[in-house]
Amino acid sequence: MTAKSRFVAWFSEVDKEDVALVGGKGANLGEMTKAKFPVPNGFIITSNAYYAFLRENNFSAKIKHLLESANFDNTDSLSQISSHIKKLINDGLLSKELVSDVFKAYSKLGTVFEDALVAVRSSATAEDLANASFAGQQETFLNVKGEAVLLEKIKEGWAALFDTRALFYRHQQQMDHSKVGIALVVQRMVESEKSGIMFTIDPVTNDKSKIVIEAIYGLGELIVQGEENPDHYEVLKSNFSIISKKTLLQRKMLKKSGTKNKEIKLTKAQGEKQKLSDKEIVGLAKLGAKLEKHYYFPQDSEWAIAKGKLYLVQTRAVTTVNEKKQTKKDVNEIADTTRAPILKGDPASPGIAAGHVRIIESAKEIGKVMPGEVLVAPQTNPDYVPAMKKAVAIVTDSGGRTSHAAIVSRELGIPAIVGTIKATKILKEGEVVTVSGTKGEVYKGGHLTSTINVNNVNPEDFIKTATKVFVNLAEPELAEEIAKRNVDGVGLLRAEFMMAGIGTHPKKMIREGKKKIFIEKLANDLEMFCKPFNPRPVVYRASDFKTNEYRSLIGGKDFEPEEPNPMLGYRGVYRYIHDPEVFELELEAIKLVRNKKGYKNLWLMLPFVRTVKELEEVKKIINISGLQRSTTFKLWMMVEIPSNVILLEDFIKAGIDGVSIGSNDLTMLLLGTDRDNSEVASEFSELNPAPMWAFEHVIKTAHKHRITASICGQAVSTYPELVEKVVSWGVTSVSISPDAVDDTRKLIQAVEKKMIT
Repeated sequence: MTAKSRFVAWFSEVDKEDVALVGGKGANLGEMTKAKFPVPNGFIITSNAYYAFLRENNFSAKIKHLLESANFDNTDSLSQISSHIKKLINDGLLSKELVSDVFKAYSKLGTVFEDALVAVRSSATAEDLANASFAGQQETFLNVKGEAVLLEKIKEGWAALFDTRALFYRHQQQMDHSKVGIALVVQRMVESEKSGIMFTIDPVTNDKSKIVIEAIYGLGELIVQGEENPDHYEVLKSNFSIISKKTLLQRKMLKKSGTKNKEIKLTKAQGEKQKLSDKEIVGLAKLGAKLEKHYYFPQDSEWAIAKGKLYLVQTRAVTTVNEKKQTKKDVNEIADTTRAPILKGDPASPGIAAGHVRIIESAKEIGKVMPGEVLVAPQTNPDYVPAMKKAVAIVTDSGGRTSHAAIVSRELGIPAIVGTIKATKILKEGEVVTVSGTKGEVYKGGHLTSTINVNNVNPEDFIKTATKVFVNLAEPELAEEIAKRNVDGVGLLRAEFMMAGIGTHPKKMIREGKKKIFIEKLANDLEMFCKPFNPRPVVYRASDFKTNEYRSLIGGKDFEPEEPNPMLGYRGVYRYIHDPEVFELELEAIKLVRNKKGYKNLWLMLPFVRTVKELEEVKKIINISGLQRSTTFKLWMMVEIPSNVILLEDFIKAGIDGVSIGSNDLTMLLLGTDRDNSEVASEFSELNPAPMWAFEHVIKTAHKHRITASICGQAVSTYPELVEKVVSWGVTSVSISPDAVDDTRKLIQAVEKKMIT
């Protein structure tokens, strides 16, 4: 967006880099519009308009004074402050300039004969970010029609920034209230026959292989607030096959009636039908996969179907802010499953907790909830957040895994079960229960039965193999738990997920003088892996974003070219040599972890090394940085290009300590196919004789030259027959997904026994 002083911007004029101007919601709608996703048209009243309104009415100092007097731990105090600030804003005067800009834009959405029917959605300048969802914290006004009504909703939308729930949320997130502005999205209404929410990751288990869709009839408010139990569908990303369908009874739906939403009761026959056809499920999943690919990050999106056409009305990064640390008890103990559960529902947020039941029927009763209690409610909405923050677990009658209760519980890191239908009737006030958010079950009593204490496990209890079993990891929050399992280290720690979490293109941070911030953030993430695995090695693969993926970061478009084939473009070691600034930041982060934090188990792996000369050049950069190969610092190279296989002996002579076969890219490049392209994906197979020959050649060549040989692609987590082959060829380690650890270890043990008998 170039015209930063304007009060109004159309979706087509902004993108995801304009969060400060149009808020998270507005920026994402602009980004999707520019990328040709099916988004209903609209415009945004920018944060400039909000700040100008505060200045013109002399409100900033008054609001600051009121907030300084607020007691954020007292609901009544916060409510009073909220009411004062909202009254100020609703009584304020709108400038002629703003009114003129809004009326001009609004007229373009309508016709000569009729005003447009629009939705007005608040879009805070700190919302929908990668580390906080702000789920439901701001306001939405549906079926807005007419200029006068629109002006009313503008002030009400601004005032919503100071709702009790929004104030509490920002306080908990330690945000400066004065630095959070608000924009307003004005979007043509979609009179949806069906609507819902889609996650391009399983929001409960973080399984990235699945797309999860939940659907209801009518407008989407009932699914967001959890008032109805939605249909639940799961689709595999790899081939878009539907692997799970759960159809639930919908009792009522919301439908537009004039400028109001009307609740319409559904008959049992209507409500228990599958809400989406299989064709619609697959079509939606394909759109979700495309959306994730565009953002290079799992997405939580809202969708609607009207007159047979599919629309995306919102998207945000999936947030899994798990600030509440698990206790040893949480990790090491589970509910006594010899007892039958007294209640079942949908698992919505993993974990286990016990406490006294506290039933509340509405947000007016949230003051009754005491710290350590299990909050039980018909459903939750944003006004419940202060009580949810006190609770050890949440159980609701209605709602799906994508409802407000589910999203906020995952963000708070507390177990939650939704859609139990009868929790408020079955559970008794004050009784002690144990809630398993992982299983979706509630047990009577608070006694937990101990299982293996993974903090004090005897290594002799683990199966031992000569072939090391490493894991592929990306998410720092999983490291501590996975490190307690029978693994020998991290064989593939991808830089990309951590850099995507930082969110801003590193060159933009360099330009803004924020090198140190980038280095410290990356180092902190690396430490989260190195600390629990120490002294086991953590093999960090340096950044291998393709240009289209780098462009998706904030500021990326200023630094990245558009390439016709990014897979074979400006990436890997070639990038480090021709523009070393970002790679040097990574090296500084590695040194910070190894030398200042003391974790000598951090190693480095180089991706996409096209030529031996490239390897020699990049090694000079590493040496100049002060990192030297040693007994505690190993330098590995990915083998993922045919030239790596053909010239492997020359690469080894140039000086490396190990290789790791990237079976995915290597197979694609050997077979000339793209596993992500549905037209040719059927030809992709790591078990094809060509890649199998390459795997064998690499492993045996590495063995001959006495360097380590690993394989880290998805194939070894998927195909037991491949594991048998690579072990028999002499592979020194395999690096697999965490869920495959135990089975792979047993398989390797069996293969090794066979080899020595």
